[in-house]
Amino acid sequence: MTHKTDYWQRYFPEFTDSNDPVVERLTQAANLVKLPAGQQVFYPGGVCSSYLLMLEGCVKTQLISENGREVVLYHVRSGETCVLTTSCLLGGDSYPAEGITEGDIAAFAIPAENFHDCLDQSIFFRQFVFRNFASRLSEVIRRMEEVVFGAIETRLSRSLLETGESIIAKTHQELSAELGTAREVVSRHLKRFEACGWVNLGRGTVKIVDRFALEHLVEKNSGH
Repeated sequence: MTHKTDYWQRYFPEFTDSNDPVVERLTQAANLVKLPAGQQVFYPGGVCSSYLLMLEGCVKTQLISENGREVVLYHVRSGETCVLTTSCLLGGDSYPAEGITEGDIAAFAIPAENFHDCLDQSIFFRQFVFRNFASRLSEVIRRMEEVVFGAIETRLSRSLLETGESIIAKTHQELSAELGTAREVVSRHLKRFEACGWVNLGRGTVKIVDRFALEHLVEKNSGH
């Protein structure tokens, strides 16, 4: 079993190297949390009680409309922080969206009291929190720009390529949620990709056959 110190050294070594007694107390106060796939980490209206540092796995953050449509805002992966969690802690607000685990995860949950104490007393921690907050917020804004202005075929190609896998185990509904569009739109474009010989479609899977063609489509429509 991996010890807490090992997790800090592997995923957030700057904390163990900071030589800051305030930060050391914070690392000791952190709770190591492990959750299975499909677990709700936070939900709309929920109180934010901990600062989250992702160690292993991935959490999908999404909005769900009144008619049940899902729109993925961003993912929190290994070595990253959650921008909504940070925002809620800093502003004292409730969560406006939900977070769902994609596969098994491990994360550090730092109690809000320890988070605020360290934020007040440690220059290192303040810089870490705001640097990561700014970086993740920029990513969210770029994603929203893509959802609003980007061509769906380009965004779909990029989404398939970013997994790094040859076979993507996602349904058309899951892909549509990530892209912020209707399932029918995703299905139509995937069928066109298949007709072009770029992908093969299976039940709940998309197999990339011609990665170069998808990369070329992304580059062409990105103006590169």
